[in-house]
Amino acid sequence: MLFKNHILNGIARGTISVAFRRWKRANIKKGSQLHTAVGLIEIKSIAIVADIDITESDAIIAGCSTREELFKEINSFSDEGDIYRIEVARIGADPREVLRERDIMTEEELLALLTRLERLDKASSRGPWTTDFLCLIDKHPGVRAMELAAAIGWETEKLKLNVRKLKNLGLTISLGTGYKISPRGKTVIARLAPN
Repeated sequence: MLFKNHILNGIARGTISVAFRRWKRANIKKGSQLHTAVGLIEIKSIAIVADIDITESDAIIAGCSTREELFKEINSFSDEGDIYRIEVARIGADPREVLRERDIMTEEELLALLTRLERLDKASSRGPWTTDFLCLIDKHPGVRAMELAAAIGWETEKLKLNVRKLKNLGLTISLGTGYKISPRGKTVIARLAPN
């Protein structure tokens, strides 16, 4: 579930507490947590609502100034399916942000992390990729995903998906354009590719 930046900022400030989406089937559930630019957002509740039950107050706490503006927003996502009312709240900082700064690890922690990377490599139909991706990003910080993918013969979306896996381990940081290696990632690279 994606949110526009002004909506994310409103959720972070506490001025926005609901979102509305029209879906054929909900792709989230109560208790789901979303990693966003403003931190971790939790889905507090989700329910199907009828158009007539959506009020002006709902529009305001969804970040719109009028009910009509809210319906324009709802229909911009999709015009098919049920309307879902989703209560949301920021519940804290993105844990990946804390993790990526932890560049000092015990030998046991480092070995556990290296084991996770090895599992990602083994699960890939294209063979080992984690060390190559880390070194590529380290050498080319801020380069667009499309250009990185072309440089190594990968599809852009597949590269983004795999970089997200590295980000979840605290090894990369997403920039406005491209990525860079986190302090934690630098420690891992020093171990995997010391030269």
